[in-house]
Amino acid sequence: MRPLMRRLGRWLTVVVGVAVGAALLVLLVINRQAPERQETAASETPVRIIEARPLAFRLEARGHGVARPAETWQAVANVAGRVVKRHPELESGTLLPEGTLLVALDPSRYELAIAEAEAELASLAGELAQLEAEEENTGRLLALEREALALAEQELSRIERLAASGSVSTSRRDEQRRSTLGQRQAVTSLENSLALVPPRREVLQAQRERAAVRLAQARKDLADTRFVAPYDLRLAEVEVELYQFIGTGQRLFQAESLAAAEVEAHIPIAMMRRLLGAVLPDEPFGQGLDLDERLDFSAVDAKLALAGAPDVGWSGELVRVASGLDPATRTVRAVVRVEHPYRDARPPDRPPLQRDMYVRVQLSASSPKPQLVIPASAVHQGEVWLVDAEARLERRAVSVAFEQRDLAVIAAGLDPGERLVVDDLPAAIAGMALAPRRDEALEARIADQALGEGQRGAQP
Repeated sequence: MRPLMRRLGRWLTVVVGVAVGAALLVLLVINRQAPERQETAASETPVRIIEARPLAFRLEARGHGVARPAETWQAVANVAGRVVKRHPELESGTLLPEGTLLVALDPSRYELAIAEAEAELASLAGELAQLEAEEENTGRLLALEREALALAEQELSRIERLAASGSVSTSRRDEQRRSTLGQRQAVTSLENSLALVPPRREVLQAQRERAAVRLAQARKDLADTRFVAPYDLRLAEVEVELYQFIGTGQRLFQAESLAAAEVEAHIPIAMMRRLLGAVLPDEPFGQGLDLDERLDFSAVDAKLALAGAPDVGWSGELVRVASGLDPATRTVRAVVRVEHPYRDARPPDRPPLQRDMYVRVQLSASSPKPQLVIPASAVHQGEVWLVDAEARLERRAVSVAFEQRDLAVIAAGLDPGERLVVDDLPAAIAGMALAPRRDEALEARIADQALGEGQRGAQP
């Protein structure tokens, strides 16, 4: 009986607890309050924007090259002789003006050759004069002998008629015949002498021409004994000493012109194609035209800067594009010429443009039409961020034609007048609200940079 009462007591306790809990739950549900709703405005991300617009653009092509003089003189002996004069400053690195006598060889043998040739020419001139006189005298004698022959022929005809009638003896006729034959022989002899005059004249004239050639060669050889600076120059290697015997073909020294220097710049093909496209006429090649005639190199500006010293620079001009590509780098070889590279030189702060200097070259030309230019940092893996009419973010893929310095030229995907985000957003979610602010100062800098003005004073 007692165990049964204990079990009933436990069940009663459970039932009472469940009833109390249900009553509390009903009470809480009846007295609950609805949650309050609070409208929160979406936050707007502040961003800087610019207006995309076509700009006047200056195309650039950059490369490197090694300087060399535009003209080099390899002084090689054309004649042999002993050095009798040597300029006291004939040493490597010396600057000498045009017209300076640098080296002189012994001229005596060539002076003797000139005297000999002149004497031979005088002798041949005398022989030709004598031949002319002989021809004139022989002509006069021939005229007289022909007159005498005509008389002898007439006399022979008369005696022949008389002999036929028996009025003259046969011996007289034979005597006249012999006399006439002798006269004929005299005329023929003189005619032969006159016929030999033209060949003799030709022989003498040929001898005179040979003597004149020897004289000209001797004079040239004499001139080749003197090495005079043909222009303002700087000496490089010097290999000649005073009293040294110089053989034909031996090199004496090397000199470089101070008038101009050239740099063969190695420029990537893509850059050079864009630059040449700006100066290439629209009309196709015509017969008889070459590339230099079609390319307006005067429209290309060339700037050079010494590698490692960007504050040392020169202005030049593009004069030609060398044939073929560089076999090692597959780059275009553009030749830039710098006039008067030693002008305004102030070593060591501003050295002249000398041989083997490694320089940076920048070529530039105005684009024939405006380009849609934006900062290169505004392109994010092939797309740009725009602000739409509702001030929300729009992500759009674009095609970049090329990049130049910090600018990107857009080929497709972006229209003029659209608002471009130039800030780097931590989370660029399409449709997110933006608070755009136009950066007009950045637009002005981009316009200047597109014209190359933003890079003045910078290293090419």
